[in-house]
Amino acid sequence: MTTRLPASERRAAVLDTACRVFARCSYRGATTAEIAREAGVSEPILYRHFVSKRDLYLACLADAWRQVRTTWDDAIAAEPDPAEWVSAMARCFREMDRDRRVVLSTLSVQALSEASEDPEIRAYARRHLRDVHDYATAVMARAQAASGIRADCDLEAEGWIFVALGLLGSIGRRLGALSEEDFDRIRDARRRSLRAT
Repeated sequence: MTTRLPASERRAAVLDTACRVFARCSYRGATTAEIAREAGVSEPILYRHFVSKRDLYLACLADAWRQVRTTWDDAIAAEPDPAEWVSAMARCFREMDRDRRVVLSTLSVQALSEASEDPEIRAYARRHLRDVHDYATAVMARAQAASGIRADCDLEAEGWIFVALGLLGSIGRRLGALSEEDFDRIRDARRRSLRAT
């Protein structure tokens, strides 16, 4: 006899499966039938939790971003030097991306390509980029207040540079355009330019 999961656990299991399927197959390539089958539920059950494939995809993006923020919070808490907080975030994201422990990079790159065709995904992607920017800017402001980042840094601009480098790294790794050494040099150059003397 199989035990029926409570609705919240079943929703979480469907979401976890959907994130893996979307990352593997793409938003357009994945079907709700495939996601339901891999999650061990029927499509009607899937649609009780998510009103559409797009709704499910956006929920995956939101969940992946939540996981990244939690990991970044942990990386910052473990780093005693405020001058190293941004580098710690970049390092842990790169490790998560390389090890496929998080699907945010893959889903975000997909969302950028889907954004031209789907206004709801475009609106979500725009908000998501702003959320990442705001998170990074807040971390840098805390680091600046603790004398870890130069006082004359334009944190708004640095937040967008952080976002741009994250996208560059995600796309560069997928295309094989950036080696790990290239990305290390870029990260080290940014760290030196931000660091308070």
